Amino acid sequence: MAADSRSDRYSDSKSMSSLFSTRNTMPFKSYWILAFLLFSVNRCFADDDHEMEEFLKREYSLSKPYQGVGSSSSSHWDLMGDAMVTADQVRLTPDMQSRQGAVWSRMPCHLNDWEMQVHFKIHGKGKKNLNGDGLAIWYTKERMQKGPVFGNRDNFTGLGVFVDTYPNEEKHIEAQKKRYTPRTQRIFPFVLAMVGNGSIAYDHERDGRPTELGGCNAMVRNLKHDTFLFIRYIRRRLTVMIDIDGQHEWRDCLDLPGVRLPQGYYFGATAVTGDLSDNHDIISLKLYQLTVLRSKKEEAEEEEEITIPSVDNLDLLRLGEVEEGMSGIAIFFTVLFCMLGFIFLIVIGLVVYSHWNESRRKRFY
Repeated sequence: MAADSRSDRYSDSKSMSSLFSTRNTMPFKSYWILAFLLFSVNRCFADDDHEMEEFLKREYSLSKPYQGVGSSSSSHWDLMGDAMVTADQVRLTPDMQSRQGAVWSRMPCHLNDWEMQVHFKIHGKGKKNLNGDGLAIWYTKERMQKGPVFGNRDNFTGLGVFVDTYPNEEKHIEAQKKRYTPRTQRIFPFVLAMVGNGSIAYDHERDGRPTELGGCNAMVRNLKHDTFLFIRYIRRRLTVMIDIDGQHEWRDCLDLPGVRLPQGYYFGATAVTGDLSDNHDIISLKLYQLTVLRSKKEEAEEEEEITIPSVDNLDLLRLGEVEEGMSGIAIFFTVLFCMLGFIFLIVIGLVVYSHWNESRRKRFY
């Protein structure tokens, strides 16, 4: 690596020296154009890599050996429900029916930009689609409140990222002897995100479809390698990625701008089981503070204090989902109108041709 670094610096210095050696022969205008291009390239690389730094915030992080979690007053985390601490993980629920558990941060987070890396494991004896229900990672105003949304309260205020392992809507449709269309059917487990303002309910029967911001399928059960979830909030942009293939590579799941989350909320993780069950384990929650260089325009835009969680252009997002769901009907009517238009053109053509043929015969008389 050192040799490569030295060779790179040598190449750079050689390039710069050649640039300045030709300075006398290069036209003045061309020199400034080249200098501007070099400056622009440097800015692009700076925007991608060098303008952001991350720092682990231990007071908002949970990792081994979990000293005092849920029992010591010096711990930054509380346990709730059926959650328990072992040497290897914080087990939110055991592989037993009708259990729910949680771990919540005691300290509110006042960071502008942050990144949460979740090391988790979901495993149990149940076969595919015979397990449930899933776990959730939270950044919310409320904490330590039991409820139906993966072990947390409904009508929450803040952000929820859900790892849903049971297809409630699909089973409900199958019970009615209906079928999914290929466009709307999902493969479970499924990761999705939702922002609530305190009055929006999570639709459990439809697996959160009406209020979701987006998501992706994630086959996370009973894997022998580690599984990770990545949540980043920076410049009012929410990004969710997963690493579940054992390749140490992040895969995109959700990337949405215009997400407005207030400061001073709490991080937490919850899980729930019903008639079906799984072990839902948290191995670590690591929160990083992101230090980001902002332009004056961005600083001016973010001076406004956010008091209620919201998502910009949420109606347009919902409209896009409706249009996607109606695409089959839209294709049918498009084909129908094209066929009618084609028939109409043929009829017009025949009428015009008959009039032309009749007038042609009249010229011969």
